[in-house]
Amino acid sequence: MFTGIITAVGRITSVQALGASSAHGKHLTIETPAGYLDDVGLGDSIAINGACMTVTGCDARGGAAPCFTVDVSAESLAHTAGLDQCGPVNLEKALRAGDRLGGHIVSGHVDGIGAVTGFKPVGESWQLVIAAPAALARYLAYKGSITVNGVSLTVNQVTDSAGGAEISINLIPHTVQNTALHTLTAGAPVNLEIDLIARYVERMLNVGQEA
Repeated sequence: MFTGIITAVGRITSVQALGASSAHGKHLTIETPAGYLDDVGLGDSIAINGACMTVTGCDARGGAAPCFTVDVSAESLAHTAGLDQCGPVNLEKALRAGDRLGGHIVSGHVDGIGAVTGFKPVGESWQLVIAAPAALARYLAYKGSITVNGVSLTVNQVTDSAGGAEISINLIPHTVQNTALHTLTAGAPVNLEIDLIARYVERMLNVGQEA
């Protein structure tokens, strides 16, 4: 369980195939800031750009920078963005009992991939506009929560269309400066996780109506 409050920006420095075919996943090495891995052990969960992964290796002290490794299955790669290439990523350690819930309840399970359609400064902040797939449109609401590449954000506007929905989000300078969202450009794919409560509400309202 996570909150969508990013605790560090890391960098995928190595992507190695776990096999010779597309049925195999990837072995990732992620560098982190100094001290970030001091309380991390094998088997711990860390969300990488919003996708919950299990730590398979951890080197908190050695090398040029602290780093950890994860194995990402082909199934996870097929349903996420940004985990198959080197570059900056948002990191969040799993929530502990007693921790503050600063964002919203996040499971670390990506529900779909959106596409950035706009990212521009507006006053002191930034406006991020994302096209979400049709399967997620029903869960998106004005002032509702959405997780974008692991970051808990508030939806400021929703525009429905035949192909899904376009959402507009305001990013304050702190969020831009302390996450990897500042690297986004128009056309970039992003991992989206809908609000957990919205998922259950939709299920309760529609159970038994599928037939």
